[in-house]
Amino acid sequence: MKAKLPTIISVGRTKFGEHYEVEPEKLIEEAGLAALDSARIERRGLDACYFSDYFLPITNKIGLEEGFLSELLELNIPMEITRSFSSALSNACNAILAGTYDIVLVGGMEKMTDRWDKIRDDLMLLEDPWSYYAGCTPEANHELMFRAYIKEHGISGQQLDVLNTALAQFSVKSHSNAMKNKYAQFRKEILIDAVIKARIKAKRPLGLFDFAPISDGASALILTNLEIAPSYTDKPIYILGHSMATDYITFPSRSDLTSFVATQLAMKSALKKANIQLDDISILEIYDQSTMMGLVSLEDLGFCERGKAWMDMYGSYQKDEKGYELKERRIFVNVNGGLKADGNPLGATGGAEIFEIFQQLRLEAGERQIKADEELRFGCVHELEGFGTKAYVYILGGK
Repeated sequence: MKAKLPTIISVGRTKFGEHYEVEPEKLIEEAGLAALDSARIERRGLDACYFSDYFLPITNKIGLEEGFLSELLELNIPMEITRSFSSALSNACNAILAGTYDIVLVGGMEKMTDRWDKIRDDLMLLEDPWSYYAGCTPEANHELMFRAYIKEHGISGQQLDVLNTALAQFSVKSHSNAMKNKYAQFRKEILIDAVIKARIKAKRPLGLFDFAPISDGASALILTNLEIAPSYTDKPIYILGHSMATDYITFPSRSDLTSFVATQLAMKSALKKANIQLDDISILEIYDQSTMMGLVSLEDLGFCERGKAWMDMYGSYQKDEKGYELKERRIFVNVNGGLKADGNPLGATGGAEIFEIFQQLRLEAGERQIKADEELRFGCVHELEGFGTKAYVYILGGK
């Protein structure tokens, strides 16, 4: 079975942002060709394709996406569509492990800015129908979690000021990291004061700079197995463990409103499959759809104690340009800028996270390359569907 270990041999992506005049096929073509060219594989060498998107039938009036992509690639091989990139990759990994396919293209794309006014309703239904019918916006549950968190952990007075500052610092650090990412949607630094002023202007606990943007873009990778990978690259990256878990779609119905149990379960399973310890992981890509979601994800993944991530984030801000001091360990988090600054084209977002870890583990991240005290051996990728309704975790490693 070890010979069938899912192995990434190349990656590709586009710049994230507003691509109003670019057709979705051009975006996925750019990302897919970058991955194929890097691995020196022609389209006819593919055994299957797994793609992801949430809203292309709505935003671009595309019907059966598999037929659309078959026409684009001029191939008749098996193709499947899922929502998130992590879901597409999970299916591809299972096919590789089963020996069904040897070389698979995994891709994701989205054109969300084309009809942003239309899909805001769809985003809310995707996250929580109960909240939608109660008149909430896509940002509402993040703020409900914030309020539940401070109540659960008894945060008030000066501590609350520190928590609010820590969340702002998280946003500021994301933008700072994105400055060296040529693909990022926002390559612009922001100040803590700007984050806080945006909250005051909105009269809400979370403001404009606490949330990831709406984005267009595409990402892709080529997946094969441990046995075949050396034929295409001398620096393969292995998917040592991957897992997914689910939770209730209705956020207020969950027993705990201060964490995502799906993330906790997926992380525990992925670590067990990878046969490594949490302390072995040095670099992390978390799904920070908001600063609050980023904070909670650090706790759910086990890198911070429950109710204390904000303390670690606050204490680390001045000490380390890219990393965080978490449980007395240096962890590098969202060095590409995360969803907050790199961008969040839903169907392609997870692919951008994989792209970053892949490049970092291969020491090919250019200006963004982490210069750690010890060799980077293992990285973790975390993606959510909905508001913590589904969680995916991937543990990646090199030689």
